[in-house]
Amino acid sequence: MTKSELRRSYLAKRQLLNIDEYEKSNAQIVAGFFQLFDLSKIKILHCFVAIERFGEIDTRPIFQRVWSKFPNVETVVPRINHGTNELESLRYGPDTELAFNRWQIREPVHQDRVEAAEIDIVLVPLLCFDLGGHRVGYGKGYYDRLLARCRPDCQKVGLSTFPPIDEITDAHKSDIRLDTCITPTNVFNFPSTITLPQ
Repeated sequence: MTKSELRRSYLAKRQLLNIDEYEKSNAQIVAGFFQLFDLSKIKILHCFVAIERFGEIDTRPIFQRVWSKFPNVETVVPRINHGTNELESLRYGPDTELAFNRWQIREPVHQDRVEAAEIDIVLVPLLCFDLGGHRVGYGKGYYDRLLARCRPDCQKVGLSTFPPIDEITDAHKSDIRLDTCITPTNVFNFPSTITLPQ
């Protein structure tokens, strides 16, 4: 299937999840992230702020656990720069003020940016992904452009409620592939797979 077909299909699939299914899968994904990564060696983690109306993974438990357990890790979140059409990474802590942008996405109101080359892990939002590590987002390319500016050793990690599909048929050379994707039951380290303990 193509990206546009998959985008419609997986937005609809998210809406069909009931609250119990959503909360269970979300908790499993968060647990999988902390099982997988040794954050004692990480300096800067970029993580998206969930768009609730789209049923995205709730990343608040990730932020809260990092802030309480890993003081060595600095967290940053995305903000769209409408002048450059790029994603910026802004420092984000428990007291950071967020405001809604024109698309009703919450973003920091300050200007304290971190360069992409400084980031060690990026948690990437997605609608679905395939067995090659390609992902379908919302079609604007913001994360592909951000990831292209990151260091080669920066870990690009997707968080997905659903298992992978075989192939996104119109994946392009300019699409930045994930290194890892975490689902409720598996971790996909491309090209291998790890089954999470239940």
